[in-house]
Amino acid sequence: MPKAKRTRSSSAQTLIEKFKDADATVAVVGLGYVGLPLAIVMADAGFRVVGLDSSPEKIQSLQSGDSYIEDIPSEILQKHIQSKSFVTTTTYEDLADADAVCICVPTPLRKTGDPDLSYIVSVSKSLKEILHAGMVIILESTTYPGTTRELIQPELEHGEFTVGEDIFLAFSPERVDPGREDWTTVNTPKVIGGITESCTEVAATLYEQAMEVVVRVSSTEVAEMAKLLENTFRAVNIGLVNELAIICHRLGIDVWEVINAASSKPFGFMRFTPGPGLGGHCIPIDPLYLSWKLKSVNYNARFIDLASEINTNMPRYVVQRIQDTLNDHGLTVSQSKILILGVAYKPNVSDMRESPALDVIGLLREKGADVSYFDPYVSDFWLDDIRMASELHLLDAVKRVDCVVVITDHEAIDYSSVVDEAKLVFDTRDVTGRLNLTADHIVRL
Repeated sequence: MPKAKRTRSSSAQTLIEKFKDADATVAVVGLGYVGLPLAIVMADAGFRVVGLDSSPEKIQSLQSGDSYIEDIPSEILQKHIQSKSFVTTTTYEDLADADAVCICVPTPLRKTGDPDLSYIVSVSKSLKEILHAGMVIILESTTYPGTTRELIQPELEHGEFTVGEDIFLAFSPERVDPGREDWTTVNTPKVIGGITESCTEVAATLYEQAMEVVVRVSSTEVAEMAKLLENTFRAVNIGLVNELAIICHRLGIDVWEVINAASSKPFGFMRFTPGPGLGGHCIPIDPLYLSWKLKSVNYNARFIDLASEINTNMPRYVVQRIQDTLNDHGLTVSQSKILILGVAYKPNVSDMRESPALDVIGLLREKGADVSYFDPYVSDFWLDDIRMASELHLLDAVKRVDCVVVITDHEAIDYSSVVDEAKLVFDTRDVTGRLNLTADHIVRL
């Protein structure tokens, strides 16, 4: 017997037609590293976009045409602000006429290790007040499988509305990698899973107007889990290679040479490199969402927990290696001046979220070291109620210290000159090896 053809509700059909005609208003809640690029991409696709953020400072900056996200040039932002294709607000009432709402708010971990979903809950409660038939809500914030169905749907679905008929709900994980120019919001494939088939179809149709590739999956749980798999894969493999670095040091083997040799295999091997720890808004945190969720079904995610333990301890291991290196050169860490090169969590960006540099600096200070830093992307930051400011003149700072520690390998730094002027270099990223810089005073992780 042939399968009965599924009938769209009138609300679904209307939304799909509006999206295909780019005759719709798209709201983006949370204008950070994920939300702002998404808002601009939607405006580029011809939609009217309303961006909402709780920070008046961000809204003021955007309304002035001043972008605070490196991936969004101010001139592009200014074009949309001037044409009013992108407007900003701090008030949910301004989202009342939106056809689609994309939620891009933070989902950090609490100190206890459990997910902090307070931002998602707050947004859901606020949207409930302005919800109307013919609206699709899409969560992009990374979270554990089941969040969209278990947390957001009950909040939005009440006597007046039914998800899949009147309103539509989906999850589409963000895949932003700040600073990249090869893979952007537009050309990175977009995974979308809805509460119902209609929800998936409506949400996918929206994104298909702005993104090159949309991957539809069968449920919100699949989409949520796919995001966690992506970052758990990276976290586990980074944990493996970090442990390999420790093993190689114990055995007197150059871990970087080992990795380069293994990378020559054209199949069955993917290159990962060790470092001072994990940083960024995804990889250090996302696997722990899955580990936390699994505890509710009496399962211990052993790979995830072990990788997290190794990666979390890398800053402490790096500090111990720095201390040993100083001792080998007749210096004590408590009487040494140390310059940290790079405090952002990855090269060529200013993003410091979860940066291992913060832990390395804090641990060195606890041991009595006089720590300074240089980063062309980060002018200053606060650590333990103390303001740190980047050195203005790199080579002058290099000459004044006992040891230079490479934490983030920004391309803008002249490492050859650093090596020439430094008394001692501890390189956690193998940037000196990649540049073929050799000297007796270089020590690599």
